[in-house]
Amino acid sequence: MDTSRTRSPTDGQAASTAPATTVRRRNALDLLMSSGLGKMLRSVGVAPRRDSGESLLDLAEALLSLRGRASGPALASAFFDLYEASDLAARQDFLGKVHDMHPADAKAIDKAIAKWAERRDEASALALNAASKSPIRRLINQLNLAPQGTQRLIGLREDLLAVPRAASTPGLAALDRDLENAFTAWFNAGFLELRRIGWDSSAQLLERIIRYEAVHQIQGWDDLRRRVEPVDRRCYGFFHPQMRDDPLIFVEVALTPQVPGAIHEIISEERDTIDPREANRAIFYSISNCQVGLKGIPFGNHLIKRVVGLLKEELPHLKTFATLSPVPTFARWLAKEQGANATVPGARDLRQLAARYLVEAKGKGNQPADTVARFHLGNGARLEAVHANADLSANGQKQSHGVMVNYLYDLADIEANFFALTELGTVATSKAVQALLEPESAKKEKGRKAVAA
Repeated sequence: MDTSRTRSPTDGQAASTAPATTVRRRNALDLLMSSGLGKMLRSVGVAPRRDSGESLLDLAEALLSLRGRASGPALASAFFDLYEASDLAARQDFLGKVHDMHPADAKAIDKAIAKWAERRDEASALALNAASKSPIRRLINQLNLAPQGTQRLIGLREDLLAVPRAASTPGLAALDRDLENAFTAWFNAGFLELRRIGWDSSAQLLERIIRYEAVHQIQGWDDLRRRVEPVDRRCYGFFHPQMRDDPLIFVEVALTPQVPGAIHEIISEERDTIDPREANRAIFYSISNCQVGLKGIPFGNHLIKRVVGLLKEELPHLKTFATLSPVPTFARWLAKEQGANATVPGARDLRQLAARYLVEAKGKGNQPADTVARFHLGNGARLEAVHANADLSANGQKQSHGVMVNYLYDLADIEANFFALTELGTVATSKAVQALLEPESAKKEKGRKAVAA
């Protein structure tokens, strides 16, 4: 991820093996303590220690305790300068300790509860709300005052998410919740800017699109140009005001005369460009989240709905909005069902098995097990069609044996589909998909009845 953070050349290694990193950390701390801000910190009894992890904890303490007596932006900037000059081990050591060192104020909460029990008025309710707020949430707000503070906090959470699951602690989990809650508020879709990304966009932005594409790898500048410049192709992204040329998420769209059944129909170098007036379908064929540190923040559903509205306004003749989507966990599921060494089934059987997987395999909350299916079906889309030999790339073969699917966004049915999925666990499917789910015996019986009639 390309952010404002400065990474040490020895990211992920112990500090003892990186003398160059040690020099950088000392320089960052020495610069801080020799500045006017450092003199002010010493005057109020704050003297960051030489170990970078401990120094970061000291600066966090200062941010929480000095309040109006210190320059918040300057101190937050000093914290990030030291944090970004530290190696990954020191950064994660700080992240593992900071929440436990600043727990909720139990006495203040007890006092506020007692006042609420006694008075039960608006003032006591506000006092209870204030007392129960996490000190770490206040620290996050303070750190956001630094130059590029939002982007730097995203990088901090990226470090947190990189902690191995086996090394996770309740303190890390609580810190992650506080960061996720803060980001959910700051990155509310209503605050984000929807922008079209074209061949005339800045080189810096286009480079990031190449790097961030997570579904169908962009093979250099010529490939990117084929996706964003032709009149029958679109690319849209959500941007935060503090991150003007760094998208949060983007979607690639193809305007087509029919719903495609294979990705090469969309991104092939040899394809023919059509006049958008000849297209009556908009196909969302790639959606990429760009910021690892924003994991769990729901952008995608808002992005698709905003883009649908924009396209309907620009091209009112468009009648169908659908996807051509991967099934990233199908091969893994199939290996468990049939055994890792089983022969890959033929196209017809693959389509039937994929349909069964997408409709019947469930995960947490009785929702679809496949991540992409969970996203689109959770937005109210319908599973429209299943295609074999649709993605011939190495990644497509590895994750789904080449299977891809269409999810159809029928605006009239979105709410009903969403209700059926969330309340009943029922996946909305087309007649074509329902036919794939029927046992062969039932199909033969239908055939015999049709002949008899």
